[in-house]
Amino acid sequence: MKDMLVRLTELPESWALEAKLQEKENIHFRKAIAPEKHLVCDWVYEHFGAYWKSEVEVAFSRQPVACWIAQRGNEILGFACYECTARNFFGPTGTLESERGKGIGKLLLLKSLESLREMGYAYAVIGGVGPAEFYEKAVGAKIIEGSEISVYQHLLRKS
Repeated sequence: MKDMLVRLTELPESWALEAKLQEKENIHFRKAIAPEKHLVCDWVYEHFGAYWKSEVEVAFSRQPVACWIAQRGNEILGFACYECTARNFFGPTGTLESERGKGIGKLLLLKSLESLREMGYAYAVIGGVGPAEFYEKAVGAKIIEGSEISVYQHLLRKS
């Protein structure tokens, strides 16, 4: 999988999508906080696996926490992290399968990229992307040629 580059100075506005999801779907978006670490990490492990749980644990070691969540009531619907595996990297991110197609993933992406922009970055890397078309359409991300060999190339795997 290749990495992608996104220009943070050209991000689409997020406020309209956030207002729509709050009003129509009763979904709230916010940064996770320390007392929720075990709940968020367990949820990520259950839905996306051990590797992503490890990255979320790193997000919780940052101050402020580098993890956005989408929730409806007491239910987590999705998450997005940044600066976990490498500085200025977006990811991992995931949305419950039953909630996909509503814009939750896009808003979590935008919120995370806005956080990176607030940190002073002009560009961000989206590491090891799966759905490249999603990122291209959502934020104008471009494939970084030659990035198949990335920070993940020697990742330890269970035998």
